[in-house]
Amino acid sequence: MSLKKEVRFGGVFSLATGAMISSGIFILPSLAFSKTGPAVAVSYFLAGILALIGVLSIIELATAMPKAGGDYFFINRSLGPLVGTLSGFLGWFALSLKSAFAIFGISEIVLTLIGISPLITAAILTLLFVILNIVGVKEAAAFQVLLVVGLLVIMVIYVIVGMPRLQPDHFSPFMPNGVNSILITTGFIFVSFGGLLKVANIAEEVQNPKRNIPLGMISSIIVVTILYTLTVIVTTSVLDSESFINSYTPIADAARILLGRGGYIIITIASILAFFTTANAGIMAASRYPLALSRDSLIPEGISRMHPRLQTPIVSIVITGVLIYCSLLLPLEMLVKSASTVILTSYVLTNVSVIILRESRLSNYRPSFSTPLYPFIQLFSIAIFSYFIIDLGKESIEISLAFVFLCFCFYLLYGRRRSTGEYALLHVLKRITDKRLTDDLLEQELREIIIHRDEIEQDDFDELVKHALVLDVEEKISFERLLDQLEERLSEITGLRGEEVKKRFIERQNESNTAITQFLAVPHIILDDGEMVLILVRAKKGIHFTDDQDSVRSVFLFGGPIEQRGLHLKVLSSIALTAGQAGFEEMWLNASGAEDLKNIFILSSRMRS
Repeated sequence: MSLKKEVRFGGVFSLATGAMISSGIFILPSLAFSKTGPAVAVSYFLAGILALIGVLSIIELATAMPKAGGDYFFINRSLGPLVGTLSGFLGWFALSLKSAFAIFGISEIVLTLIGISPLITAAILTLLFVILNIVGVKEAAAFQVLLVVGLLVIMVIYVIVGMPRLQPDHFSPFMPNGVNSILITTGFIFVSFGGLLKVANIAEEVQNPKRNIPLGMISSIIVVTILYTLTVIVTTSVLDSESFINSYTPIADAARILLGRGGYIIITIASILAFFTTANAGIMAASRYPLALSRDSLIPEGISRMHPRLQTPIVSIVITGVLIYCSLLLPLEMLVKSASTVILTSYVLTNVSVIILRESRLSNYRPSFSTPLYPFIQLFSIAIFSYFIIDLGKESIEISLAFVFLCFCFYLLYGRRRSTGEYALLHVLKRITDKRLTDDLLEQELREIIIHRDEIEQDDFDELVKHALVLDVEEKISFERLLDQLEERLSEITGLRGEEVKKRFIERQNESNTAITQFLAVPHIILDDGEMVLILVRAKKGIHFTDDQDSVRSVFLFGGPIEQRGLHLKVLSSIALTAGQAGFEEMWLNASGAEDLKNIFILSSRMRS
């Protein structure tokens, strides 16, 4: 069952923005400042620039394959089910950790204000977000838009009030721990930009994904990078070094100095809004990982069960809520480092996926947004994010490796026996080794994704083409010789003797030439009974029909019973309409194989009825 398309541009922007602006700016700056000093704003700016570079590949993949599961789906279809399983579990773990980080922030505020235990507050909040996401993505997205608008307004006011009151002496010395500390801190705070992965996870639910995903994600990261950088500059200027390092709420403490108790309350409200947006978006996006894994039979299929009325993945949402609550038992810095490591790994793998998919030359890999400067952007991203992973330290890597090992064992024991899909790496190998490595299953799956993404209406003719026999003729032959080659197959698919079917096609040709043009022929006959059959033939050197039509390159043989006269006429009309479109001859001759030839008709813009 497909998910409803209910998220528009505002929802994409708000989900990405709300998922990024949270603990990453309201709690994390103090930990980051302790590592790099006043240059912390540079780390935030660099992290934003690198996130923008890295997200270009995610946008390309999301517009080519807008499916639930986001980076898991891309990686699974490019690198195979083993790496896909690892990616899916890691992504689920990472976004759950980020949501837990946000719920931790709200719980700490509640503890400060009214003294309720953080674990009790966290349980209530997790349950609230689980229920909201079960009710529906439309309602969750609308809630997100409202929260993000309020959050952005408050943060902009904070920056406007604070910028005129900068204190230059608070920025000296600017880099007390050297240039390398800026780079280390950039990797450490990268979790602040992990929200971008969340949009890819709900891409299947985005209206007009070709426009709204690129526009929403790019505008979001630009706005958030600027806001992060200016906010940290203001905070560094207002707080002295000791106060900054020792504060769990540095932005709120700076607002108290700038605007008094009223400013402290306003920023506290903003931080609560931010934590709410991150937690809400986190459960929404993280729950799509087990949904996608279950759809591919890599985990029990019951996990992908939808609520019959609300059409939301109820089981997946509930188990994600449980994982988020359990994650709150981890120490704060370990929580941040583990989440950053996993998010960075996802960025590495998505950039590898773009390279694999492009080099596979899959005809149905058709992103509406293509990353510029290919493959240099991808190679740079892989190198820089790998460096950040190493720089985060031994402990976070060990945690991630332990998790990878558990996922690997789970795949061997459960998923390996149930996985049947194709992936792009096979197509890359196919180009350089055995042409029989694939059965074009991935091409077919990508084609269905394009049909769903572009809302291409399908009719009886499209279904006929999907199941049609396709033949590539290498030498120049006559129409009779072509029928000789097809005689056995014609017998199989019609249930008649091959000689009888061949005779009917020849009689039809003798009655009236079926070569419509020098390029196109449509031989068609009436069958006694059965279903309509269609055979697509490409002959680059041509097929002889008559002296005038001596080199026909595209031949469509079909037949059906008299009761299907309407479909018979529709087939003739659809072939004529598509073949009459500009560029048909070039597309037909340059198509890479059977699925590519079918796509010319299935994905065409012809009128359908």
